[in-house]
Amino acid sequence: MENAILKFEKLLRENVNYFPEISKNVLEEKKTGKWSKKEILGHLVDSAVHNLVRFTEINYAEKPYRHRPYNQIDLVNLNQYQEMDIDELIQLWFVLNNQIVKIMKSVNEEALNYKIVLSDESVIDLRFLMTDYVEHLEHHINQIKS
Repeated sequence: MENAILKFEKLLRENVNYFPEISKNVLEEKKTGKWSKKEILGHLVDSAVHNLVRFTEINYAEKPYRHRPYNQIDLVNLNQYQEMDIDELIQLWFVLNNQIVKIMKSVNEEALNYKIVLSDESVIDLRFLMTDYVEHLEHHINQIKS
């Protein structure tokens, strides 16, 4: 878990200052059927919101914890990230993820083993979900940077 946290912190540190340097045109450019880079960042905000809830709720919810999916496309559209001020969007992304880092650092070994039932009834643990969250974040950051 320590490696995932270090990677997470590095991703936040490097990109909170990088994202504001990307031109507005590049951030807002849309291709048919694809999110803009700005909307990808908005998707990362939605992901942070949902995972912040998951990472905290699992500690007091009935076990095994049932993972609730969300409609990613609808949320990006409803939250209107394409029209949002980029500095506010970056700040929102950073603050939410900084809180997730704090939670990840405070999770004990017992909690990392809590079972999570996915919508397809497969079972993972909190350690996998947290590590996968960092991988998901890195994947989308790379899309923004490309």
